[in-house]
Amino acid sequence: MTGGTFSGLESCVHCGFCLQNCPTYRETQVEGDSPRGRILLMRSVARGTLDITEPEFAAHLDRCLGCQACEPVCPSGVQYAEALTALRCQLSEVRPIPLAARVLNATMAEPLLRKPILLAARAIRPFAPLLSGNSQLGYLFGMISATRPWSPNHADNLGTNLETIPYADPGTPKKQGTKVVLFEGCVMSGLLSHVHAATERTLKANGFEILPLAGQACCGALHSHAGQREHAMALARKNVAAFAENPDSIVAVNSAGCGAMLKEYGKLLAGDDREEEAVALASRVRDVSELLEERGPRRGKPVKLRVAYDPPCHLMHAQGISDAPLALLNAVPGLERVAHADAEMCCGSAGSYSFTQSDLSREVLDRKVKSILEAAPDIVATGNPGCIMQIGAGIAAARSNISVVHPIEILDRSYARAGYYN
Repeated sequence: MTGGTFSGLESCVHCGFCLQNCPTYRETQVEGDSPRGRILLMRSVARGTLDITEPEFAAHLDRCLGCQACEPVCPSGVQYAEALTALRCQLSEVRPIPLAARVLNATMAEPLLRKPILLAARAIRPFAPLLSGNSQLGYLFGMISATRPWSPNHADNLGTNLETIPYADPGTPKKQGTKVVLFEGCVMSGLLSHVHAATERTLKANGFEILPLAGQACCGALHSHAGQREHAMALARKNVAAFAENPDSIVAVNSAGCGAMLKEYGKLLAGDDREEEAVALASRVRDVSELLEERGPRRGKPVKLRVAYDPPCHLMHAQGISDAPLALLNAVPGLERVAHADAEMCCGSAGSYSFTQSDLSREVLDRKVKSILEAAPDIVATGNPGCIMQIGAGIAAARSNISVVHPIEILDRSYARAGYYN
């Protein structure tokens, strides 16, 4: 571990504020599965008093979701995530990362592998709800099912007393012509292209000009979190080169995990030939909710739904974005926001985690699903593909009809009703 990373851990005073914010510690009640417990282990490795090949060390590190929920509550400001990534990189040099992670990461990084597999997933998607369930295979089908486009007759009360809700057409947006390139990603473009379409429509309705950009790659978040630093850097270089073709545009992202990764490109490529370009790209990245909040989103026409917003960890903790998605939802008259007790806890997705740590992932998810079912919303809104799939699979396994969508899809529905796309 580098000296800078190690010194970042030194400020931990083991106060315990992180414990109840850690999803894995809540489930296992094992100190080694808490942030402060992992910090003790990481310090020991850094000091040479613990061998990095010790199986228990690897097990505790593997069980970390990397959700960063510990960082905002830490009074000492410990940069836990940076140390976790560094240790996972070192660990990957002395033992292979789990097979499921290697397969998933290799598939997402290579378009020749990714595209046909995701195309096959789309082909079976109409039948996936019938096959979803509590088994591992049933859970996989539940994840695929959750990526279906939001159907008007699926938990959607668009025709219920909407005319009684006040609505005033705001006219055309005040600002025009801001150029935006949409980051396509891998899972988003392969299984959630309808979210991309909704993102483009809503941005255009708010005065943004959408520009195409070829040559984009997977963001590399899966690889970085797994300790495959060189793979992540290679993908970052591809994206930096692609986005350098249009240096004056904003980069809009509708995947929290991708947005967090793109904003870290300057650090990831520190010392690289493309470091300067990577820093410039990172400074241009905005979550779609950030863009709309900054612009002040146009109000749409009413959509009468009870919506539970579930903030993705890599939006709320990694990027520090909490209010912008709520501003997006507030632009839709008729919505009733429903709170649920486990909203700010990780869903257990964390990239490949739901495959490499399937049992613990499901335990973390089950708490959230129970909380959602108790709140009884019509729909759950969350801004990350892994969260959509994970929560959707959990809800399907519970035999509930609650839909899980991206917040932008609700705004898109509201704008369509208002006639902004005519």
